[in-house]
Amino acid sequence: MTTTTPGPSALRGAVGTARTRIEGREKVTGAARYAGEIPFADLAHGWLVLSTVTRGRILDVETDPVLAMPGVLTVLHHGNAPRLHTDYVGMLGTPPDPTCAVFQNDRVPFAGWPVALVVAETPEEAREAAEALVVTYDSEPHDTALHAAHPGAYAAAGHMPAETEKGDLEAQLAASAFVVDAEYTTPEEQHSMMEPHAATARWEGGRLEVVDSNQGAGWVQGELATMFSLDASSVRVRSEHIGGGFGSKGLRAHQVSAVMAATALHRPVRVVLTRRQTFSLGGYRSPTTQRVRLGAAPDGRLLALEHRSLNQTSTVYEFVEPSAGVARVLYDADAHRTANHVVRLDVPSPTWMRAPGEAPGSFAIEAALDELAERGGIDPIELRLRNEPDVGPVSGLPFAGNNLAACFREGARRFGWADRDPRPGVRREGRWLLGTGTAAASFGAGAAPSTALVTAEADGSFTVRITAADIGTGARTALTLIAADALETAPEQVRVRIGDSDFGPAMIAGGSMGTRSWAWAVTAAAAELRERLAMATSIPPEGITVRSDTTEALGALARKERHSFGAQFAEVAVDTATGEIRVRRMLGVFAAGRIVNPLTARNQLVGGMTWGISMALHEEAVRDRNTGGHYAPDLAGYHVATHADTPAIEVDWVDDHDPDDPVGIKGVGEIGIVGAAAAVANAVWHATGVRHRDLPIRPDRVLSATVPEPAGGAADA
Repeated sequence: MTTTTPGPSALRGAVGTARTRIEGREKVTGAARYAGEIPFADLAHGWLVLSTVTRGRILDVETDPVLAMPGVLTVLHHGNAPRLHTDYVGMLGTPPDPTCAVFQNDRVPFAGWPVALVVAETPEEAREAAEALVVTYDSEPHDTALHAAHPGAYAAAGHMPAETEKGDLEAQLAASAFVVDAEYTTPEEQHSMMEPHAATARWEGGRLEVVDSNQGAGWVQGELATMFSLDASSVRVRSEHIGGGFGSKGLRAHQVSAVMAATALHRPVRVVLTRRQTFSLGGYRSPTTQRVRLGAAPDGRLLALEHRSLNQTSTVYEFVEPSAGVARVLYDADAHRTANHVVRLDVPSPTWMRAPGEAPGSFAIEAALDELAERGGIDPIELRLRNEPDVGPVSGLPFAGNNLAACFREGARRFGWADRDPRPGVRREGRWLLGTGTAAASFGAGAAPSTALVTAEADGSFTVRITAADIGTGARTALTLIAADALETAPEQVRVRIGDSDFGPAMIAGGSMGTRSWAWAVTAAAAELRERLAMATSIPPEGITVRSDTTEALGALARKERHSFGAQFAEVAVDTATGEIRVRRMLGVFAAGRIVNPLTARNQLVGGMTWGISMALHEEAVRDRNTGGHYAPDLAGYHVATHADTPAIEVDWVDDHDPDDPVGIKGVGEIGIVGAAAAVANAVWHATGVRHRDLPIRPDRVLSATVPEPAGGAADA
């Protein structure tokens, strides 16, 4: 038997040490190939044609002139495309978005709906032909405007109960010493990842293979197999490198249309979405309108809490942005009511986006808490700590760990919160008004059943195979460190292979559950493999392989409230003459379980906080109400925070241990954005004395607000 002697890195423990990304050199040298770059012999190229009307029916698709153009191979549309099976519930517990089930009927439910796919020998020929394709429509009246009083709004559950309620809200509000009743809005936001959506489909030996950029190869495999009525074993999906996803890269129209075209032409077909097409077909974060009502006793203890959220969805698919969900974790009250509502409009379907629900929901509830602290004359941090729940405010379950107070105390110390003058609008530095703000953060720490294969090779090394996805988070590196510790070897002795549906079912990269779920499966397989190796006298040439499945172990985990927590701090400077806002510094302190790789964990938290700055001050996808289409759907017109907008952001974490959890890992990909926008908005109030309840806080909104005299009360905007 060949044995492996643990190296120095293994002896001191790989997990918890800072490691650069395993694939880092490949990425910076261009050796890492993304889905749209991988070459295939005899490759054809598809270009999607999107509707130019907002709502109606397709009357005619004039294919003959286009088919006569150079290089054009076929035009797929509702009149000739294969029928798909769509009556099923997918991996995420929902039916597929009909936007993915392309060309199934003549209906057009929104501007940018896919109406045809032109396939040609080159992408240039496909694009030219697609732009020449004439489609005739019968237009119908449409509604694309979200507003709080929309008559079509209704309660919707999504992945959590639509409404929760306990206590007499009106009675407790009436009994409160001070009350906040305010409406907060957040705009539509786009994922805008650097790598666009791309997929290549081909048939090889009677098996469908799709090379894609996605957040879960097993997820896409299962959806495609069901849609095309194929056995799952006859479909393989590979996704090696992904240039960002943020919730957008699941099953989309480009994969399905590529499979249709490859089936029709018997050759590989690649479909890549343009940046503008992703604004219609890649999903987005729905705008929200949220009403928060808070009532507190003289000491700041909450007597009443109501958080109601409304988001838009399409007429063909229901998606809930559960913004009221964050209040079900962070704060309790004698009377506690939350509700998530949606309204169906003639717009594309929203989808998951980094911290879905928590990101916009934390802006509303944390801004309202800040207003309550002001009215009660209580320090904002102290108000939050006085209302920290002992058990889940809605579930009644005990917390597996709630270290929010530790985050606030450590953050306040490092940020210098004790030196803060609580009065708004009194700090000035030349033409700049200065202010500081804070907010709490929470995000669920879940896990999903996963499988993993771990092989002890004859040369003494180990190979880990798992259908994980590295969407830029450093998952390969994290899993290497986890496997090395579990196998009691050095990370250099471990090879991790991911992004292939042939490796078996596993959790997607989403919901901050990926690393936690995959680590559990890898650790379980490694433990069994070590037992096998202890009994083996030798390792055969093919190695010794163990497969794990965490389904049973997850089912046995004690039911508790499991979350990451955090405290966000921001300092801003506001020029009331120009409306310019500059974030000067940010600090985030988090309780996020066992930190696998401090280097990549810090990157993820900084990335989330940067997005919070962008959410607070920049991001806003604007639709034309006449057409439902976007103004400037590209990275020139859709503003995001750049280097000039981003200060030196500091992050750290506190000890956060759950004795009942054998893995101890919580996700860090999403907790960083939660509360960040609220901290910035609260700092803007502290700087100016003006409360902004609508994001983003654009310069025109700052200029249109009335700034009170330093000795006066706070104004609202």
